[in-house]
Amino acid sequence: GLKALGSLRLEKGYRDYGHDLDNLDTLHEAGLGFTAAFDKPGGFVGIEAARAQRGPGVLTRRLVQVLLTDPEPLLYHGEVVYRDGVVVGDVRAASYGHTLGGAVGLSMVQGGGADAGEPINSAWVNSGSWEVDVAGTRYPARASLRPLYDPKNERIKA
Repeated sequence: GLKALGSLRLEKGYRDYGHDLDNLDTLHEAGLGFTAAFDKPGGFVGIEAARAQRGPGVLTRRLVQVLLTDPEPLLYHGEVVYRDGVVVGDVRAASYGHTLGGAVGLSMVQGGGADAGEPINSAWVNSGSWEVDVAGTRYPARASLRPLYDPKNERIKA
């Protein structure tokens, strides 16, 4: 049961604080900006920092979902993620996504690689050629800022 829950949450892109996220990741980098009540009377701790990251072109780190296009290799965690041949991050959590038909994981990526600060948005993610190094072999992958399974929550709301 627990492995099934882990697999399903990763297909849906649900985050697990302490595993996929930690106290160094911001709300917007984690893709959870929608959870903040910016209009809350009195605000909240960190509201100014969170507001500063709301604009387009601001974020240079983002949590993305990666899916190997080959159904055979497995991801565990710690695998290196490449965009256009450049190391941009590593897999923080992974499992086999039976509904998606391949290994799926969450990776915090740095725009343009470790030394660059290129803004990350949907266009940046969609325009890149993605690979994940699994045991010394690079496998093609898809990357997305939105869940690869049911991205509009239509199945959940049905």
